[in-house]
Amino acid sequence: MTHKHDHLPTQLILAAIFVLAFAGCKTPAGEKYTDWKVYGGSSANIKYSALSQIDTGNVSKLAIAWVYRAEHGDSTRFGAIETNAIIIDSVLYGVSPKMKLFALDAATGKEKWVFDPADSLQNKKWHRSSVNMNRGVAYWQEGDDRRILFTVGPIAFAVDAGTGKLVPGFGEEGGVNLAKGLGRAEEKMSITPTSPVMVYKNLFIVSGLAGDETPGHIRAFDVKTGKQQWIFHTIPWPGEPGYETWEDTTAYKHMGSTNSWSGFSLDEDRGILFAGTGNPSNDFYGGQRRGDGLYGNCVLAINASTGKLIWHYQIVRHDVWDMDLPTPPILVTLNRNGKKIDAVAQTTKTGYTYVFDRENGQPLFPIEERPAPTLSPLPDEKLSPTQPFPVQPRPFARQSITVSDLNPFVPDTARIRKRFLATRYEGIYTPPTTEGTLIFPGYDGGGEWGGPSFDPVTQMLYVNGNEMAWILNIVENKPGTLSFNNKLEAGKSLYNLHCMGCHGPERFGSGDYPSLLGVEKRITPAAFNELLSTGRRMMPGFNHLGAEEKEAIASFILDIRPEQTKKYKGKVTVQPSNNKSSFGFTGYNKFLTDEGYPAISPPWGTLSAIDLNTGEYRWQIPFGEYEALKEKGIPTTGRENYGAPVVTAGGLLFVAATTDRKFRAINKRTGEILFETDLPASGVATPSVYAVHGRQFVVIACGGFKAGGQQGDAYVAFTIP
Repeated sequence: MTHKHDHLPTQLILAAIFVLAFAGCKTPAGEKYTDWKVYGGSSANIKYSALSQIDTGNVSKLAIAWVYRAEHGDSTRFGAIETNAIIIDSVLYGVSPKMKLFALDAATGKEKWVFDPADSLQNKKWHRSSVNMNRGVAYWQEGDDRRILFTVGPIAFAVDAGTGKLVPGFGEEGGVNLAKGLGRAEEKMSITPTSPVMVYKNLFIVSGLAGDETPGHIRAFDVKTGKQQWIFHTIPWPGEPGYETWEDTTAYKHMGSTNSWSGFSLDEDRGILFAGTGNPSNDFYGGQRRGDGLYGNCVLAINASTGKLIWHYQIVRHDVWDMDLPTPPILVTLNRNGKKIDAVAQTTKTGYTYVFDRENGQPLFPIEERPAPTLSPLPDEKLSPTQPFPVQPRPFARQSITVSDLNPFVPDTARIRKRFLATRYEGIYTPPTTEGTLIFPGYDGGGEWGGPSFDPVTQMLYVNGNEMAWILNIVENKPGTLSFNNKLEAGKSLYNLHCMGCHGPERFGSGDYPSLLGVEKRITPAAFNELLSTGRRMMPGFNHLGAEEKEAIASFILDIRPEQTKKYKGKVTVQPSNNKSSFGFTGYNKFLTDEGYPAISPPWGTLSAIDLNTGEYRWQIPFGEYEALKEKGIPTTGRENYGAPVVTAGGLLFVAATTDRKFRAINKRTGEILFETDLPASGVATPSVYAVHGRQFVVIACGGFKAGGQQGDAYVAFTIP
């Protein structure tokens, strides 16, 4: 027989075990950052964990704790995963390659529930697809009301965190259509948040990937009801500050993008939202959007309660190089002359790091206005005569290259030398041309969407960067209304107008944009039509195209012979209005050798440690490797990388990100690699660090790259056995 007092010793023992276990997962005294409830680890987005159970002394013992197959190992459903998982009360929330939201036991990887938005989107007039990109989710709680905020295409869902069911009182049966409320015709809007919303009190704040005719305005919605509460016009309306920076006084009616696609950071105490924005459309020709174009390419500080602008700083004026700010600013605290200063740091595609006072936007390191090339061969183009350059820290990526910087490891350098000399190149702000302009640092940086991490104890900034040259070729969109004999002719013309810029004139694709050759074997005409309407991953939707236009494009790309011969009844307007650019481009084309290596000399990817107090570098290493070059005895070259490192109080950087499928733990003080292992597919994401019952874990999503290579569906968690 058991008596009540017999339980007391057992309870005391269990309590003692729990305390000792938690003490084993030690943190610096009084330190926060011990959980991972927000994308990037905290609303400051610094990707730092104060957990130190895994440290430089024992990280070599790191082993797999569990693996979760988000599509249950179905290789037909594999794909890129860029999600940084969040962990709430020992439950991990992530997203599958096919956009299913799931909840797992964070200690074991055992599935608790799955929410498939496709089940909820059937027969919904306000949305027709569930396939898009997602880098993470957000969490909100009030009492027993616990919600996961999750975006798919233009829809923001509220999902019960405990059950995985839609919250019925939110929006329209659990979802909010973000195409509404932008001040333009809803049916023409193409908006896809690729980064998670930011939660502030009872608001969630969102922008997202925006089509060429969709403004990237930043908006706040009520978490409980889904009703829009405020809007900040990133393309200013008449009477708003910044409106005067557009020579086209009607830009606010038709111009698109100028969006905060990379997400946000938040100073919760001050109630200030921070955002980095992209450039206005068109990416590479500004003759129809003359002027500096606020609030394109800006660091923004916005009152999170009201949406009112507090301050801004424009990093690039009149951007025609696709130099959008690729990551949210991060919130840091620095020591200056014995005084602590709350600051905000922004890394850029150009490889520069800008640091500002958080409250007033004053630069903490000098920024110089330097002359930039202005002689453009394109009509009506008017480039900014100067651009801002930080004096410190020095850039973490090279700013210029010469003939002597071409790849020395390939047998035939004559072709790449000839191509290099044939392009126009005068540094990072070389004007785009029809003959070819070298873009370096490239479209993918310098810095990319993963952003930097920051150690609040040491004030060290860690940033992984790319060094890849690209070649930009501008083509003229000759204005006029064209008639065609059949759908094939019309489809080719429409492809050149709407699709060639990403997938190339020969449909080979490049970088983030896949080849379209043979796509008819993988997608039905109905699904293709759906894709054109809603978009997918980096591709915006083309809601403004009519049914016959979509059918014509499908007949060309999918090689539908019976459709190709049918008469095309409509006409293709190449330049329908002043919001359609007179110039396009031939696609995202990397400058590569015949062997597929970057045509410039290494490093092609780096990882740097920067002291943000002084602006000085502690170390920089090549990051990533090519196995074939390594076997030839060539030193580590670095590779393109996406996602971010996480820095911990245990003296480590945890990072995947590279195309070589490695997961690494690096000594944050020296840059030495202490642990390295192969992943099922490249971890193109940011790790999450957390503890359950006193045991520290680090988890990474392994989906591979969007444009090819080995892909997967795995989330892999590591711990010390």
